[in-house]
Amino acid sequence: MNLHEYQGKELLSTYGVAIQRGKLAHTVEEAVSGYEQLKAETGTQFCVVKAQIHAGGRGKGGGVKLAKNVDDLKQHAGNILGMMLKTPQTPGGMEGAGKLVRKILIAEDCYADFDKCKEYYVSILMDREKKRNVIVYSTEGGMNIEEVAEQTPHLVHKEYVDPSVGLRDFQKRNIAFNLGLSGSAYKDFLKFITNLYNAYIGADASLFEINPCLKTADDRIVAVDAKVTLDGNALFRHPDLEAMRDTDEEDATEVEAQGYGLNYVKLDGNVGCMVNGAGLAMATMDIIKLSGGSPANFLDVGGTADAARVEQAFRLILRDTNVKAILINIFGGIVRCDRVAQGIVDAYKNMGNINVPIIVRLQGTNAEIAKTIIDESGLEVHSAIQLQEAADLVKKVIA
Repeated sequence: MNLHEYQGKELLSTYGVAIQRGKLAHTVEEAVSGYEQLKAETGTQFCVVKAQIHAGGRGKGGGVKLAKNVDDLKQHAGNILGMMLKTPQTPGGMEGAGKLVRKILIAEDCYADFDKCKEYYVSILMDREKKRNVIVYSTEGGMNIEEVAEQTPHLVHKEYVDPSVGLRDFQKRNIAFNLGLSGSAYKDFLKFITNLYNAYIGADASLFEINPCLKTADDRIVAVDAKVTLDGNALFRHPDLEAMRDTDEEDATEVEAQGYGLNYVKLDGNVGCMVNGAGLAMATMDIIKLSGGSPANFLDVGGTADAARVEQAFRLILRDTNVKAILINIFGGIVRCDRVAQGIVDAYKNMGNINVPIIVRLQGTNAEIAKTIIDESGLEVHSAIQLQEAADLVKKVIA
């Protein structure tokens, strides 16, 4: 689950991580009020207007602006609120439709005496191959960190952390040393990285990205931005964090699918998938690729693939106009194949407007009975027993 910048900063702040302070606003009037409060609390004269969407690279799309006075603030807030912000990370990139900006963060200016400031990059995530958490960091923080990683990879460092041991003091010192910090900035960074790692572990996060991580003119280390992704499987332990979910920033079809108990992720292909079990779904997507197609979605209907759930799954898949065929691949272990087959037939009849080929492969408990139900239904449904047979049918109908 992704958090907005302002939410990520709130989370970091509870763990003692120094952040760029700010006020959330949904209107220009709230932005002006927030600036006045911020000015009174921090003494900041300038402020930064930041679009709040679930995507990085906002500055490149015009979603981050410096306001030197109230008139600047009103202009920037008015321009950013309601805009369709396009960034390299929004769907379709800079050529896509962008994301609607519904709220903005009015943040303090941390760059007083700019020449004495320095931007760094710091992130924490899991390296699944090494089975370690890894702190990725660089002296070259800011908007062009992707170019830094691609063109000058030697400037990007990694520190691997054994999760059973935690972040050791010598590792903190190593990171600070590689960033070239000294004096009070060095000491402040040791505190910063300690609290940041504690927040990562404490929140069950899968990603913390602080870019930029700023050394201010007075040698404080501050998180100027915060990209936070939480592990959705651990949210049951954090109801307060789960409440931060913003479904407006998520794919509407995926949100609807969750309401039906379906695990659905939209992709860019032309063959819709309906499968029970995540592992089988991945194998099915591989088979589709090998057959010359491309999966249009990941959809796990779970162990209770009854008529109602199958019908909802059909409706979700068919909303994608790119879908040229649907492959249903069910292994009947907990659920009986004949029950799934009847659910498919009932759903097909209820909808009555399915105009793409459907390939059904049912294997497991009562698979032969299920094939008979499909074959004798009189519907335009192709049945298969072997996975290769299903793949060949997919290749045939999309050719």
